[in-house]
Amino acid sequence: MSAAPRLACLLLFGHLLASLSPASSCRDRIPPHDQVARVARFVAHQCDWASMATISTHKPVVGQPFSNAFSVSDGPEGVSSGVPYMYLTRMEISVQDLQVDPQASLSMSLAQTDYCRQQGFDPQSPLCAHIILSGSVMEVNGTEAEFAKKALFSRHPEMIDWPTDHNWFFAKFNITQVWVLDYFGGVKTVTPDEYFQAEPRGKHH
Repeated sequence: MSAAPRLACLLLFGHLLASLSPASSCRDRIPPHDQVARVARFVAHQCDWASMATISTHKPVVGQPFSNAFSVSDGPEGVSSGVPYMYLTRMEISVQDLQVDPQASLSMSLAQTDYCRQQGFDPQSPLCAHIILSGSVMEVNGTEAEFAKKALFSRHPEMIDWPTDHNWFFAKFNITQVWVLDYFGGVKTVTPDEYFQAEPRGKHH
């Protein structure tokens, strides 16, 4: 094969790989930045973990904000409920904070996926879409706990084998306000009704 056809084949193969990459797929499916509620739902479904800030009950930082990482899922891959579910134990330091004050803040960013890195967006850039949820954490039971189990165990299979003597329980983040940074011009807010009525696009990558 001569140089020109070989180069054409290599370029075609490169474009094919790019079209199949997670970042490209995520970019193609992310809603337009003016559809704020849809962007928020998209980010919530893409992310497998979140940073949750509680009000500390532990010395020497009693009363101060305390941020910690938690695995989350709003539904099995491709099935978005919009509700971040968590698998918690009361042995965990932040959960002990929540037992005193269930109010918390939950942050998720597409920097947690390959998208921002492959697009060259710094995690702090508005173009690297991220959301901040205000609300509280509450235990769930019954059919909602069954959904939470499917949501979490399907995306965090290691949880299935976590020690049973830790008395794990399923909880959800009860959203009261949504803050979105996905473009220039400052933070945008979305009400819970707008958020849950939005139709997210795409599947988890």
